Amino acid sequence: MNGEAPKLPPPRGPLSEAVIGLLTGNPPVDMPATADADPFGEDLQLALYVCYELHYQGFAEVDDAWEWRPEPLRLRAELERVFLAGLRAGVASGDDVTGVLEELLSEPVDGDGLSYHLRDQGERWQLREYVAHRSIYHLKEADPHAWVIPRLTGRAKAALVAVEFDEFGGGRAEMMHSRLFADLMEELGLDSAYGAYLDVAPAEMLAVVNMMSLFGLHRALRGALTGHFAAAEITTSPSARRLAQALERLGVGPRGTLFFTEHIEADAVHEQVLRRDVLGDLLEREPELAADVVLGVRATELVEERFGSHVLGRWRAPEPASSLLRPLP
Repeated sequence: MNGEAPKLPPPRGPLSEAVIGLLTGNPPVDMPATADADPFGEDLQLALYVCYELHYQGFAEVDDAWEWRPEPLRLRAELERVFLAGLRAGVASGDDVTGVLEELLSEPVDGDGLSYHLRDQGERWQLREYVAHRSIYHLKEADPHAWVIPRLTGRAKAALVAVEFDEFGGGRAEMMHSRLFADLMEELGLDSAYGAYLDVAPAEMLAVVNMMSLFGLHRALRGALTGHFAAAEITTSPSARRLAQALERLGVGPRGTLFFTEHIEADAVHEQVLRRDVLGDLLEREPELAADVVLGVRATELVEERFGSHVLGRWRAPEPASSLLRPLP
């Protein structure tokens, strides 16, 4: 067990209750069926997140040996089939990698997404909620992408490792992107402990991280992971600029803004490396992976759009409400 790991969250339905019960010595008599589960619902997404977290920091109450025991792996495989089917059903198929990446490079002048809202009219409580949401990923930033390294070869592998080196602070622990995000959280009076907001993060946020873990942990989906990584790097630089402006407008100091200002220039370089050196070399070696790369790009758009719609829908309601499962104190 890991004393610094997060605690298990409360279950949100029969699937997550079964997973959590299994890990704590209270397995269900009959495992619930997954076939009819909502692939993007609270129950399945939390169940899948808990299964995946065994491969990251684990949970305080769970013995590390559970990472490779067959029972959670068997259940995880069933959950993954439902989630992956939902991702595939939610996006258009295709193999035009250049085309889908070019679409991402064309940003609307009058965009209306989360980063625009926070830049132009977001309130401090909304900024704090946004950061709490994103902590589910950013406190483990780039870890899901590291799974693909042993699945690549040659120039693609070397280039992706170069990008990861920057994500992990270039060898300086205090500059790791996860550490910079923790600094931002502390500037906003949030708990920067790993997994502190898992119990209030909705399915829309969990799906963003679960998609990365799904693609990263399966060699067969290495094309999808590299497509996702490229899509993330292409879209991060402009959104990071807007979020840095939001922080400055709301009076957050340099220690808090560094996470986003660091991404403005770095990710503009990273997207070129990923497009040219990682995807270019990968598809030259394995052109049959083009459709999976497109899946990774479009699935990233899908889960991010679902997340953004959920959050803005709550904030812009006639009576604005928290986008978390419980409001922050």
